[in-house]
Amino acid sequence: MKQLSILSFFTISICLLLITNACKEDCPDETNCNGITIDYTQLTYSPNPYEIEAPATLPNPNNPRYIPENNPLTVEGVALGRKLFYDPILSADSTLACAGCHNQSAAFTDNGKPVSVGVNKMAGTRNSMPLFNLVYVDDLFWDGAARGLEDQALEPVPNHKEMDLPWEDAICRLMNHEEYRKDFYTAFGIETITKEDVVNAIAQFERTIISGESVYDLSQTPGTGVSLDDKARNGELLFFSEGGDCFHCHNNSQYLFSTNTFANNGLDFTATLDDFEDNGLGKVTGNPEDNGKFRIPTLRNIALTGPYMHDGRFETLEEVLEHYSTGIQASPNIDPIIASKFPNGLNLTEQEKEMILAFLYSLTDTSFVNNPAYSNPFE
Repeated sequence: MKQLSILSFFTISICLLLITNACKEDCPDETNCNGITIDYTQLTYSPNPYEIEAPATLPNPNNPRYIPENNPLTVEGVALGRKLFYDPILSADSTLACAGCHNQSAAFTDNGKPVSVGVNKMAGTRNSMPLFNLVYVDDLFWDGAARGLEDQALEPVPNHKEMDLPWEDAICRLMNHEEYRKDFYTAFGIETITKEDVVNAIAQFERTIISGESVYDLSQTPGTGVSLDDKARNGELLFFSEGGDCFHCHNNSQYLFSTNTFANNGLDFTATLDDFEDNGLGKVTGNPEDNGKFRIPTLRNIALTGPYMHDGRFETLEEVLEHYSTGIQASPNIDPIIASKFPNGLNLTEQEKEMILAFLYSLTDTSFVNNPAYSNPFE
């Protein structure tokens, strides 16, 4: 029995050694960032232009003013970006994709979480912003730190509180992935992948994500036969009136029900400009007058994107309305319109709140959250 045990031990050891050596010869070496060998003679680089589909209620997103000259949309580039958006390959432990914090069913926000949690189980400090109609937007993030979608996509991958994967390691993984090597060649004609190529692809996909067919949009489109009910119509009138005074910050001039600017909307009392817990825009500009200012968010699909504000402090839209009705807090650089017109709140009646809520619910675009063009390509 003892001899058999010794023989078995040596037999198993030899087998393990053979398997290990075989893997060294045949398995991709993830530390070799030169990548695997691809026969590019079997591939064709001939990208096809991609046309973004958008309803008549929105400007033509294919207008050159909205598309960077150095990153034109192609069918191949958009398809690659969609794969990268949904693939956790860009996170340290391969568990978190971009879509992990930007879920389509929640209008590409983080499934009702106040702040997102990264691969290291560390909570961030900001609420996940929705991703749609960004083809029309330049400055991104709550504090405007990113200029354009390409710039925005650079940040989450190496961020320790998000995906926590150095770009060098991310590129190494892609260079050792046969399918992605081929995809990058057909999309961009490149044999060596860079982080700029990765974010260009993701940005292309994100630019195609369009929302413009809410009940409200359809009610504004002749021939649809869709109209708002009385409560939502009265809410619309109040929303765009001096009494409700929502439209100064949330008009539709930017197709987002947002002026696409930054403001201090009276969330916190501060005696000085240095007292804000989160300086927001001020951290980016270095101007103390910008402390406590954050992006005025879109109200499209707002019923799907809670909780609300940059830190997700309000769980419901009812809480948001109550803030503007009775919860305004004073600070040195509070928005001038709030300071001059309703420093103590709008003091909305319960009926007025219900009407505004009905209007806000009419901004939900169910076709957008169910559009298969934006869904997970791996499912």
